[in-house]
Amino acid sequence: MTVSVRYYCPRCGTVVAIERDAYLADKSVTPYPLEGWEYAGPEEEFESADGVRFVCGEFEGFEGDGCGEPFYLNFVRFEDGEEVEPAPAGELVEIAAGDRPSWPGGPG
Repeated sequence: MTVSVRYYCPRCGTVVAIERDAYLADKSVTPYPLEGWEYAGPEEEFESADGVRFVCGEFEGFEGDGCGEPFYLNFVRFEDGEEVEPAPAGELVEIAAGDRPSWPGGPG
């Protein structure tokens, strides 16, 4: 059985509607992808993916122009029978190599 479900862009509030299987369970809608989740586009077979990647306003199901930014519908995911708790994808930070920082000396 398929149902029509509506989601809001978390950045601008534009609404998108998609047809999907009723058995899919939503976890969240986020402005960023979740670490470890694999996404499909709204025109693709997303039922076997971990979620759907939308670009606001670039799909026929949007009501309005949208902001053009991506956002993500995340489905509930299970591994070994346990629900996986999502974490936002982290940013890589490069730490400078080298010696320890030099500390200023005490009062002169």
